[in-house]
Amino acid sequence: MSDILDVLLEQERELQLNRFDSELAWRLGSWIVSKARKEGLPIAVDIAMGERCLFHWSANGATLDNEAWIARKKRSVMRFGHASYYLGRNLAHLNQTAAEKYFIDEADYAFHGGCFPIAVRGTGIVGTLTISGLKQEDDHDLAVQALSWMLRKQDTVRRLV
Repeated sequence: MSDILDVLLEQERELQLNRFDSELAWRLGSWIVSKARKEGLPIAVDIAMGERCLFHWSANGATLDNEAWIARKKRSVMRFGHASYYLGRNLAHLNQTAAEKYFIDEADYAFHGGCFPIAVRGTGIVGTLTISGLKQEDDHDLAVQALSWMLRKQDTVRRLV
């Protein structure tokens, strides 16, 4: 289990931007939408800077539940400072629930893959890239693929899938 946690932390270190703004959010979101449309992925995508939504899209196959998952995953990442998949795998490693470890209501937080922190080097986490609609590891992997594409690191960032 610690191997997967190490890879997830490595991804967070590697996938940091030099800057982030609405133009980069548009490019990142557009890449994800293009891939989702080509592959028929029933996903919803949200890119935010803090609480400000910079990009949002929902495929024809996505549901209202995806929107709720997005909100809960984003809340988790912004509060705890790690990818939602890392948070969930870490809890599994510790054999604890979020309620046991953090004394929080899991109706408000989701520790499932799909939300990746958007970090700016030298600044820290400034926002989130969230995907919902696939298996949690696939939601996470799509976010990693998108950020790897943005940073031109497709061949250098270790992936789980």
